[in-house]
Amino acid sequence: MSSIHQNGPEADARTTTLNAPPMVRLFFLGLDTLCRVSLWVSGIAMVVLTVMFGWLVFGRYVLNATPTWVEQVALLLVALIGFVGASTGIHERSHLGVSFFRDIAPRPLQRAMDFLVHMIMAAFGAVMMVQTYKLVLFKWSTQIPLIHVPEGLRAIPLTFCGAACLIYSTGHLIRFFLNREPPSSSPR
Repeated sequence: MSSIHQNGPEADARTTTLNAPPMVRLFFLGLDTLCRVSLWVSGIAMVVLTVMFGWLVFGRYVLNATPTWVEQVALLLVALIGFVGASTGIHERSHLGVSFFRDIAPRPLQRAMDFLVHMIMAAFGAVMMVQTYKLVLFKWSTQIPLIHVPEGLRAIPLTFCGAACLIYSTGHLIRFFLNREPPSSSPR
């Protein structure tokens, strides 16, 4: 995994990080670590999901005994993979985006668009975090059938994703104010 602080077309971000105060460098290091851990968790969950479906097929067609718990656990893992993995796209600047208009705009307008995007993503992350946390609390008393764990577990990856979007966007905003020329979101 490569972070924008380590290599790639975004080398200006590395320079900004090196010239930043120690607490800011520590914050960026924490963001990189959180991103790396998130990717590992998503990857491990993907492997577990694959093994579980292998067991499902083996149980159904070889043993003639379908493991009924696989579907419910798979739904939990899909949420984990999707939302925890997707949150890293904000940090790595690889999330879905249309940069055509930004790329053809003059530099001052590009900076304004970058700032606006990071503000919107931070606000979205904050709303997502708060509202899905309320969902976790609301659904915690209900149990998921067959596996007997709280239904609120399904929304925990969404809450994490919202918090991560907020934190990663905050990091981009800090970098925005430390940089005079922000790194381009697409190589030219």
